[in-house]
Amino acid sequence: MTARDKEGPTIAASQETGSDTLTVADMSTMDVMRRLFWEILWPNRRIAGLTLVAMALSAATSGAVPFLMQVVADEVFVAKNEVLLYLLPVAIIAVMSVRGASDWVSKVSDAWLGNTLVADLRIRMFDTLTSADLAWVQRTHSGRFVSAFVNDAPVVDRAAAKTMTSLVKDGLTVIFLTAAMFYMDWRLALIVSVGIPFAYLYLRRQRQRISGSVRRSLKESGDLGSLLTQTLQSLRVVKAYRQEGREAARFRVIVDNIVRYLMKTARSRAAVGPVTEALSGVGIAGAIFYGGWQGIYGSVTVGHFAGFLTAAMLTYQPLRSVAQTQALLSEGVTAASRIFAIIDHASYVTEKPGAEPLKVPQGRIVFENVGFSYDTGGAVLREFDLVVEPGAKVALVGPSGAGKSTVLNLALRFFDPTSGRILIDGQDIREATLSSVRGAMALLTQDPVLFDDTVRANIAYGSEDAGERRIVEAARAAAAHDFIMRLPQGYETVVGEAGSRLSGGEKQRIAFARAMLRDAPILLLDEPTSALDAEAEAKVQTALEGLLQGRTVLMIAHRLSTVKRADVICVMESGSIVEHGTHEELLARGGAYAKMFRTQFVGEAPGLAAAGS
Repeated sequence: MTARDKEGPTIAASQETGSDTLTVADMSTMDVMRRLFWEILWPNRRIAGLTLVAMALSAATSGAVPFLMQVVADEVFVAKNEVLLYLLPVAIIAVMSVRGASDWVSKVSDAWLGNTLVADLRIRMFDTLTSADLAWVQRTHSGRFVSAFVNDAPVVDRAAAKTMTSLVKDGLTVIFLTAAMFYMDWRLALIVSVGIPFAYLYLRRQRQRISGSVRRSLKESGDLGSLLTQTLQSLRVVKAYRQEGREAARFRVIVDNIVRYLMKTARSRAAVGPVTEALSGVGIAGAIFYGGWQGIYGSVTVGHFAGFLTAAMLTYQPLRSVAQTQALLSEGVTAASRIFAIIDHASYVTEKPGAEPLKVPQGRIVFENVGFSYDTGGAVLREFDLVVEPGAKVALVGPSGAGKSTVLNLALRFFDPTSGRILIDGQDIREATLSSVRGAMALLTQDPVLFDDTVRANIAYGSEDAGERRIVEAARAAAAHDFIMRLPQGYETVVGEAGSRLSGGEKQRIAFARAMLRDAPILLLDEPTSALDAEAEAKVQTALEGLLQGRTVLMIAHRLSTVKRADVICVMESGSIVEHGTHEELLARGGAYAKMFRTQFVGEAPGLAAAGS
């Protein structure tokens, strides 16, 4: 067991740091459309192809209606063709039946694609979060992530579904009907189309307005999630300090902002329809005037004009839908940019190509000239050297901010050192697979982490293949079996959110049982008993002693009971080890540990404190 204290320069961090915000990717509409096509539609191209065929068929049947109306007017009402009187209704029924069937197929398959899109985006975001660097996840409020899952993903779905329907089905319908109008009378078609350039310019302006308001409303939704999560987690403090009114006022401000931005979006989107209607009305009015003039003084027949007017009127609804798509597309692009900002996050802690599983026959840990720092501050660790021999128990003590927790985080490869290396049984952990590095260790913290699941599932977490016998043995070894059997459903009792239905000592013993079941050769302890009162701590001491046996242990110590268990105590200050030795050796030396012992541990063992003074 050795430890050396060295001074060294501050080293720049490799980890990215920042504020409690997500960096939103600057993506154009084409960027988003391209990614959605290749990443969502292309893998589901069969269903997407069926959707496109159904939409195209629906649009084609719409284009056939004006010609049927022209034949009805000219051949039945004017020419009195009795044969067509019987045939045309059958043809119309057939056309409308095909249109109805294709509409049904397109809507069902489009809904499947939309639901698949949302599911895929959420799965990919979740995969990113679970594999991302711990520092990035911790500095971004959970409410921002929740907002991306709950708010942004459905916006992308609505935009994508509407865009596909409008640009394919409605777009093709407009094309077919416009072609029919130009085929029937190109002059009337030009008159009907006179407002299209003006509508395009107006829609482009509205899209810019919508994009800004949507971006702000989604950001406020993220802030809302952050505030809600924070308030629920801190509700006891809020009530104790009588801050209910203040938090409610903050909540109302955010909600009011969301409403204001949503209403800006709604007004801009709602304006698209009336403007499109007005411009379409101008075109249709012009066509009626010109067609009527030709009917009186020219050669336009009733059927010809009826068919053309039918095409013009049928064009109105899909044209309006296409126009409104511009507004919805802006919302989708903004939401997708926020989602891709999460999906595209690149982790710094990654496996090297060809990484091999870590082999741990002994459990010897070596920190060799390790340095670590964040971009936002100075060095957390400075040329840190530490050797933990197999089966030894090493305690790290020191003031807050000395770097103790960082040592454990680096051992688990939650971060990578900015200099130096960490070896386990002679193997650089950066050369090994992440799963094997973390599988070689068990972590116990001050606040035991339990999931809203059964006692059995919490004990077996990370060891899901363990059988009933092993789970019960682990619980017995952790002194947890007896109180578990007194629970309403025994091992099948649901512990509640964060183990809220259990006491602190019971939660900790279940966490011990989880570590026992994992049976990892290396144990990392962040003072798992410091949050317990004396009575609860006494109940878990036996479990803790059993857990420590036969394992290499690196622990952060805040209590004398933990310190005295250590074979070697390392005193840390400002990221370096300034003293190391046994409890008695360090007391006799009269240095930093002795001073800390007198101030921190005097209440726990006044006799020893006096002896060490």
